[in-house]
Amino acid sequence: MTLAARPIARPLDVERIRADFPVLSQTVHGRPLVWLDNASTSQKPRQVLEVMRRVYEEHNANIHRGVYEFSERTTAAFEDAREKIARFVGAADRREVIFCRNATEGVNLVAYTWGRDNVTAGDRIVTTVLEHHSNFVPWQQLAIEKGAELVVVDVDDEGRLRLDQLRAELARGARLLAITHTSNGLGVVNPVKEIARWAHDAGAVVVVDAAQSAPHLAIDVRDMGADFLVFSGHKMLGPVGAGVVWGRTRLLERMRPFLYGGDMISRVSVERSEWNELPWKFEAGTSAYVEAIGLGAAVDYLSAVGMDAIHAHELELTGHLLPRLLEEPGITVFGPRTLDDRVGVVSFDVEGIHPHDMATLLDREGICVRAGHHCNQPLMTRLGVMATTRASVYLYNTLEECDALIAAIRKAKQVFGV
Repeated sequence: MTLAARPIARPLDVERIRADFPVLSQTVHGRPLVWLDNASTSQKPRQVLEVMRRVYEEHNANIHRGVYEFSERTTAAFEDAREKIARFVGAADRREVIFCRNATEGVNLVAYTWGRDNVTAGDRIVTTVLEHHSNFVPWQQLAIEKGAELVVVDVDDEGRLRLDQLRAELARGARLLAITHTSNGLGVVNPVKEIARWAHDAGAVVVVDAAQSAPHLAIDVRDMGADFLVFSGHKMLGPVGAGVVWGRTRLLERMRPFLYGGDMISRVSVERSEWNELPWKFEAGTSAYVEAIGLGAAVDYLSAVGMDAIHAHELELTGHLLPRLLEEPGITVFGPRTLDDRVGVVSFDVEGIHPHDMATLLDREGICVRAGHHCNQPLMTRLGVMATTRASVYLYNTLEECDALIAAIRKAKQVFGV
């Protein structure tokens, strides 16, 4: 696919969508807010904020433990959110959906439970240089602890996975494959369905980090072939503090709990304890139930807009932004130069301006972007840089905001005389 803006089959009513996000009407340093740090976190629509407010104002009570109406209403809303998320990711059973704080905690849950009980000395853990630290460090540390081998697959010069190398490494044998569906640093979308098939042929369990894909792409875990999949609610219009681990029932049932305490037990005696059923054996203590309910409302919002329509809109924005960055003297764009197999994450560097300085100057123009290594230090090393500037779009962004970014970059270059 070329860089030309791709037509949208069902155009989004962006102005109507923007009206649902109170924060977007603000000004920053006297300029209209342009939120282009969506890969870090998304803004929240009124519908999500209202659902959470109603819980606190109308029936706030701890879940699962009360026989009074408030508790029953809150429990029902919490479990209804689980059901919505199960449908959103194509799960076979809502019991496969486990609430946690975020994708980081989700990966650690799998590493500490399944990983510690199934990875042994000499096993091979295959991962990639594209991974966020959250899907890299837990497996690195598990390999060190168990005496396993950590195999890190490289990317090509456009940041796409070396699929030939990945397939060859899996063919040599693997106990586990930890792979991102979508790179948070470059926006690359990996062909996880095909890769999962290779991994299963090698006897590996497949852990997919969907933190950057769940907000932007339609996901079907069964069609994808994942064994575990994790994502964070705050990147997909939901609140901070609500994340999800999805896992296959046959694996989850054999796993020990991640945390111990209240609600994850069925019986406790002085001598021993017995665990609750799925999914509650992995949800110890008081869950962030208001946040989980808010995530359910975010899923409702995304589903109503349509994930395919959201992705198409983001590609239109990316198709507008990418060629303008590529044509600008002194700018290096990292990652794919086309719209094939990518989301709306664009990382770049401006010669003579450190990414932190660039982000600071863009902020003076009301534009919020991310600067740094993006929790991708192995990838930054591969790219030969310490940091990049990253702009990332979402359903509420506009072509005019992309133009504002280009204009602000040009202004920053003038300030630095480059």
